[in-house]
Amino acid sequence: MMCTPAARNDKSFTQAVSSVDFQLSLESEGVGSAYPDQPLAATADETVGTVLQLLRAQRTGAVVICEGSKLVGIFTERDALKQMASGADLSAPIRTVMSSPPAAIASDATVGNAIRMMAEGAYRHLPIVDQNQKPTGVLAVHGIVHYLVDHFPETVYNLPPDPKAAREREGA
Repeated sequence: MMCTPAARNDKSFTQAVSSVDFQLSLESEGVGSAYPDQPLAATADETVGTVLQLLRAQRTGAVVICEGSKLVGIFTERDALKQMASGADLSAPIRTVMSSPPAAIASDATVGNAIRMMAEGAYRHLPIVDQNQKPTGVLAVHGIVHYLVDHFPETVYNLPPDPKAAREREGA
């Protein structure tokens, strides 16, 4: 008697394989593949007003704050909103209002590590640093989404509008 493999075209098997491919890619591809932005940097002595102008002029959501080449803080659009709401002194040094020490991820970390870190910390921007704490990029939520859509279009496009919704077809 000859054994032949069963045909595997059922939906659950395809979803399981797709899920495994998805997890393997997230745990093997580096953060550099998730479309990081070039780091926009300022010194800790820059004024709040100057950094706000920099955010606006560059149309970005985060400025990394460095002393020399080392990352010491980050100032994001969220920080800017807090400062504007409280009537901040725009002539104050950014070091007085930046988030410090900033959460950062190593340049050799995986996309999966970055997603977990961003989700757990509720970060929209995550600096990428080398072994000397020099910023090499900034991972943003839009880069992660772009990565997911580019690498896993079938998985992303087939998600139900409500993640808790059943994955089976509705209706008769």
